[in-house]
Amino acid sequence: MINRYQPHVLVLPEDDANSRLANGFLLDLGQSALTKIQVLPEAGGWGAVLDTFESDHVAGMDRYAERYMILVMDFDRDEGRAEHTKGRIPERLRERVFVLGALTEPEALRRSLGSYEMIGKALASDCREETGSTWGHDLLRHNATEIARLRKRIRPILLS
Repeated sequence: MINRYQPHVLVLPEDDANSRLANGFLLDLGQSALTKIQVLPEAGGWGAVLDTFESDHVAGMDRYAERYMILVMDFDRDEGRAEHTKGRIPERLRERVFVLGALTEPEALRRSLGSYEMIGKALASDCREETGSTWGHDLLRHNATEIARLRKRIRPILLS
């Protein structure tokens, strides 16, 4: 159980595949980190991620200054989706909200990198070791700017 008054991270996945990637990430974290991160129920589509964030989480982020959110969605090769998503995040929260996802959909990642859980663990390892072997994959490298921000803000919370 997370402590809302301490630094913590909520992950809002679009669908089951993104949820499984996020849970794979958690499998690679130490036990103490598991009290600082929570994967939320799937939103049911990338638009639903935005709607759920706005309706269910903006007020909580205003209330809890130590809360960070990671929105995980498929980009479906839509080059404008990340910017559209960031545009829906209130300016006051933009430093604490991160938008990540596969360039197409996670199923394509699974075909080239293995199970969702294995991919999630490899992504966590990249974050911990500050490497880019998995994040550098063709379907993930577009996340580079967000990963740099995550390493600066979230890494100390989960991987310290």
